[in-house]
Amino acid sequence: MSYKVNEIKISYQENRSTSKAVTIKSSKDAAALIFKHWNQDTIAVQESFKVLLLNNANKVKGIYQVSTGTISGTLVDIRILFAVIIKSLSVGVILTHNHPSGKLLPSEADKQLTQKIKRAASFFDVKVLDHLIITPNGDYYSFADECIII
Repeated sequence: MSYKVNEIKISYQENRSTSKAVTIKSSKDAAALIFKHWNQDTIAVQESFKVLLLNNANKVKGIYQVSTGTISGTLVDIRILFAVIIKSLSVGVILTHNHPSGKLLPSEADKQLTQKIKRAASFFDVKVLDHLIITPNGDYYSFADECIII
């Protein structure tokens, strides 16, 4: 009797040298970078969730869009988020999502999601350095600056 199963391949390829990558030194650096890479045609229309993937020197390995939702919310699949984090061998992350309404304050759901991700990250020795809320005009709210992430 022959058993056939799927072969699983896991890979990550750097197209740019991390020695030349942007270094994140503050929430302002992260917010400016993520805003620059946000689709300006949709930032005021629908909520999306992205993650900045960082190495040990806080150099950006990449940005990954985890989900796109509606005008008032987006669902984040933790399994997909961590598949990307682990696959890219990232040791630090900055979570980001936009509020199309322009409201800067996090909802209770935003806070709970951040804590859930932070707890999961601790199992993989990954640091959740911040969670940024970006608005269509470029303003941002930093969970780290407001001491919500400890």
